[in-house]
Amino acid sequence: MKFVRFGEHGHEKPGLVDEHGHVRDLSAHIPDLRGEALGRESFAALRALDPQNLPLAPSGQRLGPCVAGVGNFIAVGLNYADHAAESGMPIPQEPILFNKAPSCVIGPNDDVLIPRGSVKTDWEVELAIVIGTRGTYVSEEEALDHVAGYCICNDVSERSYQLERGGTWTKGKGCPTFGPLGPWLVTPDEVDVGRLPMMLRVNGELVQNGSTETMIFGVPKLVSYISQFMILMPGDVVTTGTPPGVGMGFKPPRYLTPGDTMELAIQGLGRQFQTVGSA
Repeated sequence: MKFVRFGEHGHEKPGLVDEHGHVRDLSAHIPDLRGEALGRESFAALRALDPQNLPLAPSGQRLGPCVAGVGNFIAVGLNYADHAAESGMPIPQEPILFNKAPSCVIGPNDDVLIPRGSVKTDWEVELAIVIGTRGTYVSEEEALDHVAGYCICNDVSERSYQLERGGTWTKGKGCPTFGPLGPWLVTPDEVDVGRLPMMLRVNGELVQNGSTETMIFGVPKLVSYISQFMILMPGDVVTTGTPPGVGMGFKPPRYLTPGDTMELAIQGLGRQFQTVGSA
């Protein structure tokens, strides 16, 4: 199944995408795509519905982030071997973890705003995991039982804040609008996350063209590993790293400026379109 949230910011309704690509309103059945509504029992009940009996969402509606009430927004650094190489950094022996602020979450087509004083705002197309059930000390064999689904994340990053200002990477990762999620939350039965082509274009130019096949640590490992250090809760998001082609990796480096556009796609998970503005 493919789930969405539609409507104005702060007033989104839950929906699903039917076989014809139409958005159907689920608000009579769940209050939102958050918390317990992301669990297996809830999804089983929604799967039993006939989409043709659900009301159509109004046409032209904005799509919001595909999950509401994000608690932990955890990111994994240098998780693609080819991206580690372009960054000039060694392949990690264990996953590198950092946090993005939940307040950075926006819809898939909302504007991305360059922070005040930024000189190195960069792009990163990523596969994101949405947690569906609580998990702590989860084994790799059990890990997928805790996954509600997957979506696209643009892990927008300010490189000077991230790498030149001391402290952790979090400084350059959680600025407002730095976490577009969606358009869809896709259930695990719909995609093979180990073999997904992914791409990102800036102003129409293909700059990232990779695949989840080059991930160093796969989804079961990441969910299990993170659960050793924190309790994963329904609605938590884990964004899993990016393939090569980020602005920092160009020679000379290339960064976003107001008026630029970004288009992101991952096979089976849809597309995002963002215009860059100024905070």
